[in-house]
Amino acid sequence: MLAGIAAELRGALGILAKRDVQIPARHLSGKAGAGGAGDRPAALGDDCAAIPDGDGYLLLAAEGIWPAFLEGDPRFAGYSAVMVNISDICAMGGRPIAVVDVVWGTSAGALEPVWEGMVAASRAYGVPIVGGHTSARSPYNALAVAIAGRARRLITSFAARPGDVLVAAIDLRGAMHAEHPFWNASTGADPARLRGDLEILPALAEAGLCDAGKDISMGGVVGTLLMLLETSGAGAVLDLEAVPRPREARDLSLARWLLAFPSYGFLLSVRPEAAGEVLAAFARRGIASAAVGAVDGSRRLTLQAGGERQTLWDLAAEPLTGFAGEGAR
Repeated sequence: MLAGIAAELRGALGILAKRDVQIPARHLSGKAGAGGAGDRPAALGDDCAAIPDGDGYLLLAAEGIWPAFLEGDPRFAGYSAVMVNISDICAMGGRPIAVVDVVWGTSAGALEPVWEGMVAASRAYGVPIVGGHTSARSPYNALAVAIAGRARRLITSFAARPGDVLVAAIDLRGAMHAEHPFWNASTGADPARLRGDLEILPALAEAGLCDAGKDISMGGVVGTLLMLLETSGAGAVLDLEAVPRPREARDLSLARWLLAFPSYGFLLSVRPEAAGEVLAAFARRGIASAAVGAVDGSRRLTLQAGGERQTLWDLAAEPLTGFAGEGAR
């Protein structure tokens, strides 16, 4: 059974698409820009660019929207474009400031639902749209959104260490999208709750309880963990049966869930002595969370389920994104 799940995961578009990141990784290798304080470099390969600034960091990120998603559900695509950028900021221990957009459409009518979705997310999360570019005279529809934020202390993709506990936190109060691999726990939620739930991440960072992790993105739990391990130069064992999973979604296979992109989902690498406090912080907000594995020094991702183990990916032999931290060099 586990071999079949591993084969399905390895062949999934959401994971294979991460290999496209090797293109900028190749061009930018050794060319990280200088930061603010002390000319420290801005590390490449994280959820956001973290630029040292004063007593904290300026965070910058951008996300493009999958064309098939934009065509099939333009309103939710617009909503998601804002939402996922906010998640990137919070995943690094930050708080969002504002977003800008780039929207191309074949007509004014094609742009209306996209804008309705973006504005709805902006209002729900309390993050203003402050500028960008809009054109209704394009031969195609396209959408990208960028965001700025600030962090006092960082959660990064470069700090997972052997011996860490892997914690997955996912808001299960939602439903799968009818066509695409997105778990939506946002559009029907109370805005105050959404904002409070995201505040967990900067609070953990500022309390010194967590300095390593990522938001769960395209590629789901497995793809996100691979990226975290690659940049940290580490490996891990992931217990698939421990990953928080919606009980009511009976038709949702384990592999499909492991590849899902949740509207609220984070994978954190936590020192063992802090794991209990981290899990309790999510539990207080009604967010499902669990210890789902452990980080090791193997540079391999090994899956565990039903008493079996299966190596999914050997990052030393086969890079995924091409961005690797000092521990992998």
